[in-house]
Amino acid sequence: MGYRKLGRTSSQRKAMLRDLTTDLIINERIVTTETRAKEVRRTAEKMITLGKRGDLHSRRQAAKFVRNEIADVRAEEEDIIVETALQKLFGDLADRYEERQGGYTRILKTEPRRGDAAPMVILEFV
Repeated sequence: MGYRKLGRTSSQRKAMLRDLTTDLIINERIVTTETRAKEVRRTAEKMITLGKRGDLHSRRQAAKFVRNEIADVRAEEEDIIVETALQKLFGDLADRYEERQGGYTRILKTEPRRGDAAPMVILEFV
């Protein structure tokens, strides 16, 4: 099998991976279980690769997967600029990893989750 099922149906699994990948793009760091992090790493690195390509087709492919959420709101002079997760992916993150050939994420192990002792990790961009 080429992927982990994570104990969910396919639609639930896809929704969870979309949410976690979008949260990783917005916050650049998330805390989750180890198995989820290993799956989100795959999708996040694919999204960064699409961001680096930067053409219209890759924007549309990334827009199919990344949720339409607000990543940043800032004021520049008289204008208020609202940046979505997709804009952050193709603007900020794609520029940051322009010279890097892969390995955009890092997994750091932390203490087990209280309650069920699931191995927890921090998934972040390098």
